[in-house]
Amino acid sequence: MKPYAFPALKSPLLVSFLKFPLWLIFLVIFSLGSCGDPSNIGDDLLDGKLIIDPSIMTPENYLISVSNPNPSPKEASRPVFILCHGYSATTFEWSEFVEWSGETDSYYTSRVLLGGHGKSYEDFKSSSWEEWQQSIFDEYEALLDAGYTNIHLVGSSASAALILEAVSSGYFNGKTPPKNIIFIDPIILPSDKLLPLIGVVGPLIGYMEVDNTEIEKSYWFTYRPQETLQELQNLLKKVRLKLQKGISLPPETNLTVFKSIQDPTADPASALLIYKGLSPSQQVNIQMINSSLHVFTRLQGRVDTISSLDRLNQEETFQKMVELALAK
Repeated sequence: MKPYAFPALKSPLLVSFLKFPLWLIFLVIFSLGSCGDPSNIGDDLLDGKLIIDPSIMTPENYLISVSNPNPSPKEASRPVFILCHGYSATTFEWSEFVEWSGETDSYYTSRVLLGGHGKSYEDFKSSSWEEWQQSIFDEYEALLDAGYTNIHLVGSSASAALILEAVSSGYFNGKTPPKNIIFIDPIILPSDKLLPLIGVVGPLIGYMEVDNTEIEKSYWFTYRPQETLQELQNLLKKVRLKLQKGISLPPETNLTVFKSIQDPTADPASALLIYKGLSPSQQVNIQMINSSLHVFTRLQGRVDTISSLDRLNQEETFQKMVELALAK
C-alpha cells in the first residue's frame, strides 16, 4: 500500500475554523437545543435507564481477556484486535467486523466499551475523556498480563484521538507495544466548525439532539451533553497540539489510516495532520477511501442508502486489516 499523496496546504492546521458573526452564534444556540438536560428521555433509548451495552452484562462475549484469560503459548501469539468505538457510540460499531470474521482461529477480536458510554445519559454526562480512554488501557493491560504478545489497536473516530494521546504521553513505554495501530475515519479536525465554540455556547444549549435511526437509538446516544462535547473538544485540541510538536511511534509499531474523502464528521485533513505529525513517516500509511460516510466500516442501521461501493469499501478494509495483522 502506498501513502496517499496530499496536496500542499499552507496553514499549520491545514484549514482554519470559520469565524461566525454574533447573530449567527445565537441562532445556532437556539436551534440546537435548550438549557439544562432533556426531559423526554425514554427507556427505549440508549440514554435511558433500561438499555445498556450488552458488553457490560456479558463481557466474556466481547473481551478476550475475560473469555480466554489463560491462553496457551500458541493462543498467546495469535493476533488480537482491540476494537475501539467512537464518541457517543458503543461496541455495536464493530459488530460487523466480528460477524465478518466468523469463527476464525487466525485472530481474536476484543471489543472495548469506552468509559462512560453504553449506560445512561447521566453516566455519559459525568464522564471525562480520560475515563473513555481508561477502558482501552484496561483491556490492553489485561491482555499483556495474560501473556498475549501480538496486539493490534483499532480505533474509529474519536477513539483514534484517544490512542494517539496515549502514544504521545508515553503510555506504551516499558510495555509490549501494539504491532499495528489502525484508524477508521479518525477525527482530529472536526468537519463541524461549531465544535470549537462549544466552550462558549455549551452551557447555554445544555445538550445536542441527534437524529438517529430506530436501530441507532439503541446503540448511540441521541442526546449529547455539552459537557461531553467539551471533553471531546479538549481531547482533539490536545492531540492537534501534540501532532504539531511531533509524536514518535514505538519502533515496532506501524500505523495505518483509512479515511473517507467526504466525511461529514471528521475533516479529511485529519489524515494529513496524522501523517505530518507522526514519525518515523515510513511507519505511517494513509489510505483515502471513496466514501461519504463517517466510520464507513459500519453499515448496519444507517439512514443513508448503502451502495455497492460502500459494501466493497467495508469488505476491502476488513481484508486489509487482517492482512496487516497476519503479515510476518
